[in-house]
Amino acid sequence: MYAVKAIYDGVNFKPQQPISVSGKYEVVITFIEPVKDDIADDERQKKRPLSELRGFLKDKVWMADDFNAPLEEMKEYME
Repeated sequence: MYAVKAIYDGVNFKPQQPISVSGKYEVVITFIEPVKDDIADDERQKKRPLSELRGFLKDKVWMADDFNAPLEEMKEYME
């Protein structure tokens, strides 16, 4: 069983990565969500300049103040 991410344009399926299988396969196609344009999200990320990518997770990711504090569960292994 293989999973392949592809874009469907109403006529054709365009795989988003190379497919290395030979022979005939039965397939099941599941439509997940519409694509806003004809460029896949992975391709869009590759084409964005690095300056645009910096800070794109700002205010979406946080780190606990005690992130580096020893874990109580690991105390016996750290002695």
